Amino acid sequence: MQHKILLVEDDRSISEMVTNQFVKEGFYVVPAFDGEEAIRLFARESFDLILLDLMLPKLNGMDFLKVTREKSLVPILIMSAKDGDVDKALGLGFGADDYIAKPFSMIELLARVKAIIRRATLYSRTDQKEEPGILQINELTIDLYNFSVHKNGEELRLTSKEFHILRLFVTNPNRVFTRAQIYSAIWNDDYFGDENVINVHMRRLREKIEDDPSEPHYIKTLWGIGYKLGEF
Repeated sequence: MQHKILLVEDDRSISEMVTNQFVKEGFYVVPAFDGEEAIRLFARESFDLILLDLMLPKLNGMDFLKVTREKSLVPILIMSAKDGDVDKALGLGFGADDYIAKPFSMIELLARVKAIIRRATLYSRTDQKEEPGILQINELTIDLYNFSVHKNGEELRLTSKEFHILRLFVTNPNRVFTRAQIYSAIWNDDYFGDENVINVHMRRLREKIEDDPSEPHYIKTLWGIGYKLGEF
């Protein structure tokens, strides 16, 4: 299966370099050179992943990210020269799945893209013998096949990573997960001790599913160990 990528990058030399490398790897790449063009392409076509620069003309990357997340859980990887922790947290908080700082190596970019797509493909497979399609956890209704979550009948807008984290816990209700195990399961990559990524996603998920994120009931913190699903 040939995976289709929307590459949103205004630097044409970087766009050409990434496109050429990914085409050699068997991907189909559609380039966009500003945010408005990217919005039009996204509305017209379906993509397996979006590679997104933040500093774009006409419509910046963060605004594109917000618009996209209102309509889709398509995986999004930010690639930007703005590599500070604040920018990472902001990007991930708005719904990005991963972040790579410029300048980056093509080997690392390819590895991250393949890991994200592999993870997204894994979660798109359904087997009713392995797990039920809909789970009810207290006030939450989680549809594992349609990637939707409702709380008291109201739909919650979760990013793909937030949904996959929640799914990990609700399908393993008695298991404690360390940060390394969560990272390995969701990002399908080795964990190098970057707690910021896990913390940002966990905080944003709790803000959406918990009545009081400072006193979480659905996903409990076991200090010094990790996290587990609450008991109901």
